[in-house]
Amino acid sequence: MIDQIKLMCFYGPESTGKSYLASKLAERYRTVFVPEVSRELITGNSFNREDIIAIGREQTKRVFTQAKVANRILFCDTDLITTQIYSREYLKVVPPVLYEFEKMVAYDLYFFFDIDVPWVSDGVRDLGSDENRKRMHAVFKDELDRRGIRYISVRGNWEQREKIVTQAIDLILSK
Repeated sequence: MIDQIKLMCFYGPESTGKSYLASKLAERYRTVFVPEVSRELITGNSFNREDIIAIGREQTKRVFTQAKVANRILFCDTDLITTQIYSREYLKVVPPVLYEFEKMVAYDLYFFFDIDVPWVSDGVRDLGSDENRKRMHAVFKDELDRRGIRYISVRGNWEQREKIVTQAIDLILSK
């Protein structure tokens, strides 16, 4: 079933519009999306190894669950590379099982969100300084480059970001 759906990954540092656009575009394309499940499982940046494994397991499970009800395309607000990045950032270690979860889902396309929009505090985000945003953007990019993952850069204001993504999606769906 999952191989009949086009999987789109919205990827990048915090506060770049991924969640907003995943929800909005799921509605536009009459489909569903996979939220960032860490927001459901933890309430702050105080978590442990078991928590991060539970996040990775549930994020992966949600992709398979939502693919069963998706309409041609599934927007995923994050992936297991992101979970690994934040595990390394906060716990200074990546449990090996997160790499196994990563291998379970192959995205058709990554959209890499830039940090050129204002950072917005939400009570959980804590990497909003210019220095942290630039550092995390580089970390996210390095992980894609290291894996040889092709991506489309998403930048500009909210309207421009939506246009970049919808143009790519419309092209994919027209094939």
